[in-house]
Amino acid sequence: MPTEDIRHWIALNMIPGVGGATFRRLVKFFGSPGNALNASLNDLSRIRGLTPAVCESIVQHRARVPIEQEMDTVERHGCKVITIQDELYPANLKAIYDPPHVLYVKGELLPGDSFSVAVVGTRSASSYGKTVAEKLSNHLAARGVTVVSGMAYGIDTAAHKGALSASGRTIAVMGNGLDVVYPSRNARLLEEIVSSGAAISEFPMGAQPLRGNFPRRNRLISGLSLGTLVVEAPERSGALITADCALEQGREVFAVPGQILSEMSSGTHSLIKQGAKLVESVEDILEELPSHALLPMEEEDLEIEEKRVELQLSEEEYPVWKAVSVSPIHIDDISRQADLPPYKVSAALVMLELKGLVQQLAGKMFTRKSSIPASKRS
Repeated sequence: MPTEDIRHWIALNMIPGVGGATFRRLVKFFGSPGNALNASLNDLSRIRGLTPAVCESIVQHRARVPIEQEMDTVERHGCKVITIQDELYPANLKAIYDPPHVLYVKGELLPGDSFSVAVVGTRSASSYGKTVAEKLSNHLAARGVTVVSGMAYGIDTAAHKGALSASGRTIAVMGNGLDVVYPSRNARLLEEIVSSGAAISEFPMGAQPLRGNFPRRNRLISGLSLGTLVVEAPERSGALITADCALEQGREVFAVPGQILSEMSSGTHSLIKQGAKLVESVEDILEELPSHALLPMEEEDLEIEEKRVELQLSEEEYPVWKAVSVSPIHIDDISRQADLPPYKVSAALVMLELKGLVQQLAGKMFTRKSSIPASKRS
């Protein structure tokens, strides 16, 4: 698309009061954003559904839009802008009810990203939730699935890291301008995401992460994806908004069960009761996706992990490692399952922690860390 046309799309998108529905009406009536920006107040008032306030806002603000500054900021931060008419615009997103007409992109969007799954959950995630999110995202990415999330703390961060650890693709959907890093502590993670995937936003450069932006962001997370996996979420959670958006968009919804006494699992359990597919392994997700798009695997991931770990463990460490899973387990239960006395289990767990295979939690609880190596990708 010519630069001048792009500028018109960006400028119209930046005018206060021009949301998605108004943008659609304007382009449909006038034929292009450029024509809409040049329309008279009288012509604007002829469009059914446009309030006098919106018409006035267009006339008052169209000459004030800082388009030169916006274009300079886009270029300075290594971003690009695509419109819903561009070939690069994500096909899954274009199919939803209210797709953004303008999309800011940092990194690279690929046609293969249409084979994607959203992985979302609470910011206040438990060790169990983060471990599960990272492991499932690793397995998804290893099979050629692009992992989509929102780069928030907790489950989102774990999902992005899991995909990156498999040398896979991941997309971060932002609730702010792409020149604003939020949360700030994820600055390094954002660089890694952009280097092997993309960060996208419908918000102009400089837009701050306001509370009202995130429901809009959530519909893009689900809209980009064939399905949404909720790993851990309380009853009131943005992740459940994403799941609702997925249902409205006709996409799959998956949920990971958690501990029944944990508030962080109440939302996922509610989703399962309402018909979301219960997920215990990556295969529960993959069997709902088009199989022809999956990368072939010479061996099952768990078999690779088993064989690789067995080689580096002693006769006492191996049964202890086998007794530990991604769900937290108490040291006494490990001792019973491994059929070893507590003092030998304690010694074995110390060595397993040093080898990065298990993690100790509060209350003498332990959980397994994934050791699956990154898969080779073409």
